[in-house]
Amino acid sequence: MKDRGLRTFVTVLAGLAVIYFGATGHRAGGGEGGGISGGVVLLALLASLLAWHLTRPGPAK
Repeated sequence: MKDRGLRTFVTVLAGLAVIYFGATGHRAGGGEGGGISGGVVLLALLASLLAWHLTRPGPAK
């Protein structure tokens, strides 16, 4: 992926997707309050880093 703006967009989107699905996921017990936990934030960071790594530009030809 050569366009840095698109690479950044994909990276941010990956992190936000993890946060969204982590915050709106199924809650067993139902008594817990809303919000996101530290584990979800860590997973979002890892997903963002993985997306950044996987979309790095290839070698020039």
